[in-house]
Amino acid sequence: MEIEFYKLNGSGNDFIIVDNRHGLIQESQYAPFVKAVCRRKESLGADGLIFLEEEPGYAFRWRFFNSDGSEAEMCGNGSRCVARFAYLKGIAGPEMVFLTKAGPIRASVSGRRVKVLMPKPWGLKMGLSLLKDGAEISMDFINTGVPHSVIITEYPDDLPVESLGRHIRFHNLFSPQGTNVNFVKVLDKNQIMVRTYERGVEGETLACGTGSVASALITSLRGMTTSPVSVITRGGEVLKVYFALQGNEIAEVFLEGDTTLVCRGFLFEEAFDQDLTLSPKRKGETNV
Repeated sequence: MEIEFYKLNGSGNDFIIVDNRHGLIQESQYAPFVKAVCRRKESLGADGLIFLEEEPGYAFRWRFFNSDGSEAEMCGNGSRCVARFAYLKGIAGPEMVFLTKAGPIRASVSGRRVKVLMPKPWGLKMGLSLLKDGAEISMDFINTGVPHSVIITEYPDDLPVESLGRHIRFHNLFSPQGTNVNFVKVLDKNQIMVRTYERGVEGETLACGTGSVASALITSLRGMTTSPVSVITRGGEVLKVYFALQGNEIAEVFLEGDTTLVCRGFLFEEAFDQDLTLSPKRKGETNV
């Protein structure tokens, strides 16, 4: 059995994308399949995997999974990559709307550059704090499709992002769903630098789209930045976040950045474990 995949990269986040509109991979097999093929060195490796499914009234529905097999509602960089994939494959035109668990996403594709309208942020909580090793850590929280804590600091490069991020991610304050954690330095009114610990990946990633949005919004709510905000990611690429604020009310939020088409190929059974049961192909179908 062979399964066609594309691999795309958005600002350092790499994603495997599988067109599963014909149901070759059964939904019950999604999580173990993802965990198997996202293993770096042992299989193809990626930060996450995206399945496309049929959805009446939309270009498609996506199912987004982190590398550990957990499903997430939204991923900013993943949404940009899947939009470009859908355009390249002729699944959608350059302007499209697709469905996620966080709601419909509108995307515009122009070459490598993709701009997406993000879900309406919610759950804003300012001035949170928790203790670690006797020290108080102050932060803000907002859900930009997935939950994000934002810590503003002058010295993000000096922080133990892995250990501190893990402590906050699993803290009771954010149970049961947990939180992603962003460490943000404000460079000027329109530019910030961000390091992100991502739940599901359970480590620091080179970029996080929803984290970039959360960081831009929180710094703006604190009067430190104004739209548009350029976000310098850990991988060095720059994402741009556009938004409008009316007090603490947030209007439409857009995330824009480049995508990279890395490769196209076929996954063989040895890459995803032979005990996974796949649906038989229908007559005339290719391995997609």
